[in-house]
Amino acid sequence: MSLNRFARGPVGLVVAAQAVVLTLFSGRYGFHRDELYFLAAGKRLAWGYVDQPSLTPLLARLSTDVFGATPAGLRVAATLCALGTVVLLALVAREFGGGRGAQVLTAAITALSAFVVVDGHMLSTATVDLLVWSALGLVVLRLFRTGDGRWWLAIGAVIGIGLESKWLVLLMVASIGLAVLAVGPRTVFRSGWLAAGIALALALAAPGLIWQASHDFPLLTVASGISEDDGAENRILFVPMQLLYLSPVVVPVWIAGALRLWRDPDLRWARSIALAYPILCVILVVLGGKPYYSAPFLLLLTAAGADPCLRWLNRTWRRALAAFLALIGAAVSLVVGLPLLPVSALEPVLVVNKELGEQAGWPELASTVARVRSQAPTAVIFTRNYGQAGALEHYGLPAVYSGHMSYADWGPPPDDAGPVVVVGPYLPEWFTGCREVAVHDNGLGVENEEQGVRISLCAGTSRPWSELWARMRHYY
Repeated sequence: MSLNRFARGPVGLVVAAQAVVLTLFSGRYGFHRDELYFLAAGKRLAWGYVDQPSLTPLLARLSTDVFGATPAGLRVAATLCALGTVVLLALVAREFGGGRGAQVLTAAITALSAFVVVDGHMLSTATVDLLVWSALGLVVLRLFRTGDGRWWLAIGAVIGIGLESKWLVLLMVASIGLAVLAVGPRTVFRSGWLAAGIALALALAAPGLIWQASHDFPLLTVASGISEDDGAENRILFVPMQLLYLSPVVVPVWIAGALRLWRDPDLRWARSIALAYPILCVILVVLGGKPYYSAPFLLLLTAAGADPCLRWLNRTWRRALAAFLALIGAAVSLVVGLPLLPVSALEPVLVVNKELGEQAGWPELASTVARVRSQAPTAVIFTRNYGQAGALEHYGLPAVYSGHMSYADWGPPPDDAGPVVVVGPYLPEWFTGCREVAVHDNGLGVENEEQGVRISLCAGTSRPWSELWARMRHYY
């Protein structure tokens, strides 16, 4: 099958518009709690962390070193990942035989999808994963279409890099692998290049894998905790969220794409992609994984559905209806995913996307804690979670510690430390002489995780920090 020319110009215009919008709103609120954690991890670069490999903290470090330690500076990395995702999905549409119209439609749908808008606005492991899954989808399709085994090297490179971001890429590999065994093209497994691709993936992922192995694979502990704590809720919400992640307006497009890949004889070589998505969904439901883990796969199906969608738009009334629905869908995605509204008006949006609320109130929390600490200027600060610790550290408070995630690896306070400012709940047997001093109010009218957090001032610890620290470590 010969490919159409890549629609470089119009796809470039979509990407340019996306870059302008994401950049304009990148600094309107503030850092997300995860971004504050990435900033802290980026200052302590390592081959791995208990809850993630090293790539996202490294990107946070590079982005802020070059563009400044501000939300806008950090999110340059997120914007670039989102732009790259749009280009890759347009190229996927081209792999499916899509011409100029299908490529541009795919680029526009991708750029305006709620999931891409949310992840393109803030830096997260999901932001990088979105780019990785899109790249992997493209090179896998190139292997299937051409049968050229040398593409296993590209596949191995993408998987290896992906494993330095998040291990979820293995779920994509497993689902596609099972689908290929079921419906082909099984001949791709006979290539001698497969071993070379596996070796390259392992070589690129080795630093993170070795770090995890030397620390008893804490990432698996974190993953099992997610399944235990949120598994039931994740299973209940799985199907509804699949309909919402891109946009309800886009659901017919990705369904049409799945049907096209399954039925079209000209795309029989890509049939396994249609089967891989339900296989992935079954895996996630069984494991209790978060529903958004499968969202990048929906974009691959959307790219396949662009051509059928354009053919359906052969009548004026259909085009008018599609334009109306597209405008509504785009508006909802932007309002839900970007800080367009005043912070005080966020409450309805937080029902759908609570992450916007987690980008407000951090300087105010730092001020509240600083006021408490002023009563004991030599006190160390102990926080319940990495967002609190990252915020207090970023906004200049000294001696900040936490037992949450990798903060626990960065050590306890000295055993001879004196008073303690405790942010959030704690076990009474840990500290002595405690009194509650403040209840945090961000003053913004935003009900986020830190609103109402209680802050106590304690005389000290019941036992030396070094003895308590192992019990203070937690992953959830």
